[in-house]
Amino acid sequence: MHQLTVLTLVLVALCSLRSVDSSAYDKIVTHSRIRARKEGPNVCALQQVMGTNKKYFSTCRNWYKGSICGKKAVVLYECCPGYMKLEGMKGCPAVAPIDHVYGTLGLVKATTTQQYTDMSKLREEIEGKGSFTMFAPSNDAWDQLAPEMRSALESNVNIELYNALHFHMVNRRFLTKDLKNDITVTSMYNDLGLYINHYSNGIVTVNCARIIHGNQIATNGVVHVIDRVIGFVSNTIKGVLDVNDDLSSFSAAALASGMMDKLDQPGHYTLFAPTNEAFDKLAPGHLERIMGDKAVIAALVNYHLLNSVQCSEAIMSGTTYETAEGSTIEIGCDGDSLTVNGIKMVLKKDIVTTNGVIHLIDRVLIPDSAKEVMELVGETQSTFSDMVSELGLAAALGPKTEYTLLAPVNTAFTKEVMTTDQSFLKYILENHILKLKITLNELYNGQLLETWAGKLLRVFIYRTAVCIENACMMRGGKEGSNGALHVMKSLITPAEKTIYQLLVVDGRFKIFLSLMETAGLTDLLQQEGSYTIFAPTDDAFEGLSKEDLSLLKSDLNALRVILLYHFSNGVFINGGLEGGVTNLLKTIQGNNLQVKSVNNSILVNSVGVPDSDLMATNGVIHVVKNVLYPADLPVGRQDLLVLLKKLIKYIQIKFVSGFSYSEIPLTFIIPDSTKVIRVIEGEPSITTVTRVIENEPKLTHVTRVIDNKPTITKVTRVIETEPSVATVVVEGEPVITKVTRVVQGDPSNTKVTRVIEGKPSQSTVTRVIDGQSSITKVTRVIETEPSVTRVVVEGEPVITKVTRVVQGDPSNTEVTRVIEGDPSFTKVTRVIKPSQSTVTRVIEGKPSQSTVTRVIEGKPSQSTVTRVIEGKPSQSTVTRVIEGKPSQSTVTRVIEGKPSQSTVTRVIQGKPSQSTVTRVIDGKPSQSTVTRVIDGKPSQSTVTRVIDGQSSITKVTRVIEGTFP
Repeated sequence: MHQLTVLTLVLVALCSLRSVDSSAYDKIVTHSRIRARKEGPNVCALQQVMGTNKKYFSTCRNWYKGSICGKKAVVLYECCPGYMKLEGMKGCPAVAPIDHVYGTLGLVKATTTQQYTDMSKLREEIEGKGSFTMFAPSNDAWDQLAPEMRSALESNVNIELYNALHFHMVNRRFLTKDLKNDITVTSMYNDLGLYINHYSNGIVTVNCARIIHGNQIATNGVVHVIDRVIGFVSNTIKGVLDVNDDLSSFSAAALASGMMDKLDQPGHYTLFAPTNEAFDKLAPGHLERIMGDKAVIAALVNYHLLNSVQCSEAIMSGTTYETAEGSTIEIGCDGDSLTVNGIKMVLKKDIVTTNGVIHLIDRVLIPDSAKEVMELVGETQSTFSDMVSELGLAAALGPKTEYTLLAPVNTAFTKEVMTTDQSFLKYILENHILKLKITLNELYNGQLLETWAGKLLRVFIYRTAVCIENACMMRGGKEGSNGALHVMKSLITPAEKTIYQLLVVDGRFKIFLSLMETAGLTDLLQQEGSYTIFAPTDDAFEGLSKEDLSLLKSDLNALRVILLYHFSNGVFINGGLEGGVTNLLKTIQGNNLQVKSVNNSILVNSVGVPDSDLMATNGVIHVVKNVLYPADLPVGRQDLLVLLKKLIKYIQIKFVSGFSYSEIPLTFIIPDSTKVIRVIEGEPSITTVTRVIENEPKLTHVTRVIDNKPTITKVTRVIETEPSVATVVVEGEPVITKVTRVVQGDPSNTKVTRVIEGKPSQSTVTRVIDGQSSITKVTRVIETEPSVTRVVVEGEPVITKVTRVVQGDPSNTEVTRVIEGDPSFTKVTRVIKPSQSTVTRVIEGKPSQSTVTRVIEGKPSQSTVTRVIEGKPSQSTVTRVIEGKPSQSTVTRVIEGKPSQSTVTRVIQGKPSQSTVTRVIDGKPSQSTVTRVIDGKPSQSTVTRVIDGQSSITKVTRVIEGTFP
């Protein structure tokens, strides 16, 4: 028993070897020696296909299966290469004697080849000096040669037979370890090449002839016995296609695809070439259709081509190979026949060329990339395909239409689905057809895919799954010439409602919704986003009294901690959870949920989920009948502990005296959501904005047209009260904007009318600030009529009137503002040619008035200002001329007594300017006179100042470039 275990381990170790110094052939022989160790020394175990003479040093796979190419194989025990039996002794204890090549041919029982070397006068050469490698056909190989060919050789032994034998020889010794894959060695006939392939399963071929007994050492070389007679090779794959009339259809396809030049270049290819009869089996018009599309025909040709040489004798079981087109095919064998994708189709094998090998097949291989998408639908999705045809959708899925099918498997079409109203069933199917070609490697998490029905489907990417809405993909997606196919495990159900709406409509979550409202978390259920919620039903709160609920609601932090532990960012559906392992979902509260998917159902924190995958526009709902609570989170109050124990019985809640819940910032609450649609030079675009400030939603509606119809904007905003509305039109007929805003009171109205190159625009604003309403009216005219604005602020109404003319009549602005008293009146008139402005202002008393007249080029401007500071008014008059008469300024100011006056006269180029200043300091006035000339007469300055009664006089005269007076 122990020896058997050791032997098994040795076999496993040897079967797992991948890279050693010896060749794959040498490893297989070593394996065979170990398998036959019970038979004595140097014995190898071989497998022989029943009913044939074919024997193999087999691979581990074939050995344990007991078959080769699907045929049962029996085990034979023979001496390993280079060893012999001795009579009366077990196994093969003797080493074969070493002889020259001719003698070695007899030793390996290649007697026909040995005989032909005698007949062709080659014997003397292979008995003499040199270092040769002879690939000697076995006796069976000569027997398999066509009789006419063999007769031709035997009838001309000095030339044809001699040359044929020389073609099997190399003027150098090559052991199997030297025969590397894809090398070419030069034969001794006209230096023609011999094409070597050394495969990982230990098979070594020469021009696709298999070495069945290798490495028989001779004094002047080595002998390898092969299983067939090899012929001369001179053509490339293209050359064979050109001269073989039965391959003319494939040749035409290769030319149309631009691939023919590649088939004429050096390389190592395998071509499965369909015959003309194979093309005749295609549906009528199919070849013509694909021949018209170079990309499709190139894909078809490349699908028949492998970038490696696969001789038929090297294929012992089904193996997958990548084609030049990029997808894969399975090459296998069934007895002596080759199979492609499990189908016997090879008519002729091993047509060796200088750049590969050709196998003729009796049907055309069509890759997915050369098929229309509807042709990709398999048997497991046949119900979907049939329904698409029956409901009239197939007609639109033509070869020039690009689309993607999300094809559910047949089991998804339950009896309930099939009895659905036909129009609704058509709508369901349209939601399984995407408007664009989307391949698997183009999908990403959060992607939106538009369906024929106009719905947007969300993509969710998980570790082991790709899902669209509630349905996950199965393996086997395909890409066609005009689209892609993805196989879905179930029907896709697009979300229609938010989490909040689903919970309300369901009716099982009244208590949970009430708690969410108390915690100020209702917006989380309504806002845009991607959330997973484990929503407890009313049954989860069955043990609580009204007092218990009141207690729970009284601690806002505790309530939020509990509720937010039921939420996780991201959408996690059942099909996206990795099966058999614990999936950790981080909650918004901060702790992890432990989620498992077992037998197509969900467990969260070991609690069952009776209803899962309720898809919402902002997430997914999984229903639980228990309140969830973090196992490692303690409670710091006894009353709350008692309450939670009534709710949560699946874990033991810890009590830590004095523990308090940390406040969770509600930064995850999004204030509003916005939807924008815009049309350029066409139909109106619509913008919708909804925002709620702790009350009902508000709505904003915008319609905008560029060079066409008017746009409409509607805004509704609620500040703890009622909504407001706004409307606007641009470029065209007058637009009306109405805005109502409420700040803890009655609504205010804003009305704006604006005209571009037409009638006047008008704006009315009413605003209430803890009292009566204020109204603002603005009218603006571009090259036309005046505009008016009116404003009222805090109390009695104030009127503001503004008229502005760009090229026309003067504009008037009238503003009246009250600051806790009588109204003040301000009137400003501005003209490009003369303007006048009057301002009246009241500071807790009588009004002050200011008049300003200003001329840019013409008459003088005048400004009068009267100001009262707790007494009499002060007045200031200013006259200024830029190039003309003198400007004069008079200022009178009262500071708790008599007025002070200042007069200033100034000339830039002309008469002197004079300034007189009178100032009263606790009594008598002080006066100052200043005269100044820039280029002319002297300037004089006199200052009179009163200090405690007596006046002092100061006179200053200054001349700038003139004479002193």
